[in-house]
Amino acid sequence: MVIIKKILSILLRVGLSILLLVFLFKQVDEKSMLEIIKNVDKPLLLLSFLLFFTTYALGLFRWKLLVKALGIKLPLNRLVTAFSGGVFFSLFLPSTIGGDFLRSADLAVYTNKPKKIIASVFLDRLSGFIGLAILTLLSVFLGWKVIEDKSVLLSIWLIVGILVLLLFLLFNKFIYTKISGLLKSPNAGKIRSAISGLHEEIHLFRHKEKAVLVNILISIVVQSIPCITCFIIALSLGIKISLVYFFIFIPIIGAITLLPVSIGGLGLRDATIIFFFAKVGVGKDLAFAMSLLNFSFILIYGALGGLIYVYTVHNRRLQRNQPSRIQKAVA
Repeated sequence: MVIIKKILSILLRVGLSILLLVFLFKQVDEKSMLEIIKNVDKPLLLLSFLLFFTTYALGLFRWKLLVKALGIKLPLNRLVTAFSGGVFFSLFLPSTIGGDFLRSADLAVYTNKPKKIIASVFLDRLSGFIGLAILTLLSVFLGWKVIEDKSVLLSIWLIVGILVLLLFLLFNKFIYTKISGLLKSPNAGKIRSAISGLHEEIHLFRHKEKAVLVNILISIVVQSIPCITCFIIALSLGIKISLVYFFIFIPIIGAITLLPVSIGGLGLRDATIIFFFAKVGVGKDLAFAMSLLNFSFILIYGALGGLIYVYTVHNRRLQRNQPSRIQKAVA
């Protein structure tokens, strides 16, 4: 029954992504959009493609700091493998949550410290969300006069509200005690144990202020890069609007695509880019072209992550199946 529910959930998300894409393609002139992409400024597009890579490099470094802060010593190549697998599977599984589950499962088995690994992945995602919220608030504070729109403001308050709620749930002892009290049912034993374990591991960071601060600063930089990347993609397509719009819109769009309602944010990302950039005069054809080029970067880097993951997993299996040097010498 559980497997059937999971399959239905995935099918629903795939269906929503397809429906959104079909709807969007009907809203634009396909020939015009393809002509726009064909005439893109290739040097600028290449620059944005290379810049986009730094989000993954910094994301890996940020996660490495959290794993180290929890006292887990891992070789860099093992972290790269798990991180690459996460990047790849996030293309097909709901939002980035699917990728997070993969890297958690991969290293939990390898280290035999599932609670610590899950806590590191959760905090990695949380620090990214904190960086996103801080960047959005700063951008709106500096550029609100450029765009005064109630839907933008509502989106920002929702992001900040969700973040504040999460932080209270995780770090406020009174609220945590109340939630634990609600899970007294015998059937909630595993859930209560999981939440309790995660809460304990996360609370270790209350005494690691430096690690937390560095992670938040890295997160702000990580969240800034997609804004600049999209700005350069826009320039390559001939879209000439202020960089401020990208720093306001892209974090909001990023937060929306975190919702596990589509596969890899496909369709949802495109619809929100068209919606928000229409507010500053960008046509649907141009906005959709910008979104598709941005997604092509995600797809390429995801595929590279998949190659790294498959290659390293294959090598690990070969090493397990091969007799050791000592066994060969005895023989």
